[in-house]
Amino acid sequence: MSTVAAPSPALSPEAPDPRLLRQCALRRAELARRIAESGGGVALLPTAPERMRNRDADYPYRHDSYFYYLSGFTEPQSLMLLVVEPDASHRSILFCRPRDAEREIWDGLRFGPDAAREAFGFDAAFAIDQIDTALPALLFDRAALWWPFGVHEGLESRVQGWLQAVRAQARAGHRAPSVQYDLCMPLDDMRLFKDAYELQVMRCAAAISCDAHRRVMRAAGAGAAADLREYHLEAELLHAFRRAGAQSPAYGSIVAAGANACILHYRAGNAVLRPGSLCLVDAGCELDGYASDITRTFPVGGRFGGAQRELYEIVLQAQREAIAASRAGARFTDPHEAALRVLAQGLLDCGLIRRDVAADVDGVLQTGAYRRFYMHRTSHWLGMDVHDCGDYAEAGEAPRQLPGGARQPAARILRESMVLTIEPGLYVRAADDLPPAFHDIGIRIEDDVVVRALGDCEVLTAAAPKGVAEIEQVMHG
Repeated sequence: MSTVAAPSPALSPEAPDPRLLRQCALRRAELARRIAESGGGVALLPTAPERMRNRDADYPYRHDSYFYYLSGFTEPQSLMLLVVEPDASHRSILFCRPRDAEREIWDGLRFGPDAAREAFGFDAAFAIDQIDTALPALLFDRAALWWPFGVHEGLESRVQGWLQAVRAQARAGHRAPSVQYDLCMPLDDMRLFKDAYELQVMRCAAAISCDAHRRVMRAAGAGAAADLREYHLEAELLHAFRRAGAQSPAYGSIVAAGANACILHYRAGNAVLRPGSLCLVDAGCELDGYASDITRTFPVGGRFGGAQRELYEIVLQAQREAIAASRAGARFTDPHEAALRVLAQGLLDCGLIRRDVAADVDGVLQTGAYRRFYMHRTSHWLGMDVHDCGDYAEAGEAPRQLPGGARQPAARILRESMVLTIEPGLYVRAADDLPPAFHDIGIRIEDDVVVRALGDCEVLTAAAPKGVAEIEQVMHG
């Protein structure tokens, strides 16, 4: 009878990056400060659950972003507490999986509570199977409970069970927290501003993704005469991401040939890349928990045609204007409005919007005629999540009054170390009332930018080719 030796108890997973752990400690202290402003309490935050893909196959595990932001811990079946006093002093407590020699043979090494406490700088750590016994006692006589509302399925019922266990001790003189707050509110605002460590990781993620886009362009240039399909380019992306050390794509890669580029959330399929058509690639890697997000559009065969080039130059100029508008003190909506004016003028100039429909740029914007060809916004926040958390409205500022009595929230003011995407596009589906030369052309150009305190923003993804001549040069080797 053969046996398999269990992992040695002395072995443990790879130690976390000390720079990350320093930042996690600083973030916990900042969160404690904000909770103390409301009188203190306990913050409770689980990580993401494991998910089955089908039958006995799992989806690749990915931790919860909020949990990782405060802990740096990536194992499933974990939960952390932050116990905050009114003076902002605090204790951090981790509940995680215990060491298990049997399961570690199958699933990999675990830290276990003792090693996790030491490696990640928690004040205390316990096995996750002790949580129903240990957690109620940590809630005794606390003023408030903070937890993420509506994020984790089943968490609300568990929270109510823990609170009920506290209330059952009323005769012993203990009181349950009388107030509950959504923990996402302070964390969303904190995550909106990237620290130096986060920006460095995002620069690295952007560099990997830029190289991947160059690789895809070269492959499309070299394979234009062959049976090149969308999934071939997706394979080039995945190869570049993993070879450079990224853990995964940040989202499902979009590789859209020809008319497929007019489908905004198209996924790479088996369509052939036909010479003379365009290919839109929207893809970025995730590195150490942080996303990159790049879109480039290039000609199959390596040369832009006349109508393709005309529309491409319009989108490229719209992006340049939007990037220039991404400055500290501007509003989140300013890049979008800058891009819209360029796109509107371009649609008029090339005849996609007739002058009898809208006589000028203001007419295009007022009637919304551009929405047929540009139906999404120009930006979103970027960070741990590709559509990162953070409010898009400026807190404490009165809504803006619009014609007709409608009210619009005041857009968020851009401030130093915010990260956002800039991604204008044009999508022209074939239609009888449109010039045939423009049929089924979809173009989007997207970069990731960091707002600086002074001057222009930093374009993290500038190394991915986007000028017409630059793209053609890369594609021809």
